[in-house]
Amino acid sequence: MEILRIGTLGTSRISRTALIEPAVSVPGVTIAAVAARDMARAEHYALRHGFPKAYGSYQEILDDPEIDAVYNPLPNSLHGPWTLRAIAAGKHVLCEKPFTQNADEAARVVEAAEASGLVVMEAMHYRYHPLIMRLREVVAELGAVRHVQCWTSFAISDPGDIRYDFALGGGALMDGGCYALDVLRLIGGDEPTVTAALADPVTEEAGGKAADRSVAARLAFPGGATGWFESTFTRDGDFRADLHVICEDGVAHLDNFIFPREGRLTATREDTVLADETGGGETSYVYQLRAFAAAITDGGPVPTSAAHAAVTMGLIDDAYRAAGLAVRPADTGA
Repeated sequence: MEILRIGTLGTSRISRTALIEPAVSVPGVTIAAVAARDMARAEHYALRHGFPKAYGSYQEILDDPEIDAVYNPLPNSLHGPWTLRAIAAGKHVLCEKPFTQNADEAARVVEAAEASGLVVMEAMHYRYHPLIMRLREVVAELGAVRHVQCWTSFAISDPGDIRYDFALGGGALMDGGCYALDVLRLIGGDEPTVTAALADPVTEEAGGKAADRSVAARLAFPGGATGWFESTFTRDGDFRADLHVICEDGVAHLDNFIFPREGRLTATREDTVLADETGGGETSYVYQLRAFAAAITDGGPVPTSAAHAAVTMGLIDDAYRAAGLAVRPADTGA
């Protein structure tokens, strides 16, 4: 079996959960290198996790002919620029969400990805878990979707966290809201439009150039269904990622759709319980990495392709505009 050699950009905490630990469960995949802007940090990270190579710049890992693909978990503002550079270097890319800073930047990535023939996947890991596939089956049994609503909430105690930084692509909509929009698209079945939105900015800035601690938006689907979501940051409190679906013949609810391994799916049709199931099994990150590897080695499907992610970025931009806030600027800090 030919080994897929993946390098990771940066030494972020999410790399361990989303890439390093899942790689143990995915045959044919090895994490071969790490790159950081500081060589000492890269070397320490490589030693800690048993990587054979460490680089003191992101470009060096892209220039390594023995690296087949890269994982991009950098700050949001660097997702687009370094994904584009990876594509230019001939590397497949698994890029963390949100895919880019805005829709225009996403369109440039789509163009580059399609021209290259490389696999470029947004890391919407939850989509690859069997409980999400089961959710779609259950919803189909309940008839036409009438309304979908979603809540996400993340506790961020530090007011200086980069997720509150506008220039770095911060904001509740960019962070949890991209998940909410993606799952509404998954269940709604069509490409929706944003009909209204409200936001609570962290600070009042000229031109609306402020990160948001909370966003709520309404959506309309071409088939007649409606959608609504609210995504928030809190200083304390519990994590939340809940989905509620109202269909023609019943309702379905999924607690913790973002981490479906810990989720619970319930559904009723009239007075009959159609489903009451928990996730379990492997983490969604394992399923995602397995799908990424299969897409590269066997031409497997890529549900969260660059083109798919670009649609979500367009909805994010539309929601910001509807709420009176500015979209995030592209190509900052690369």
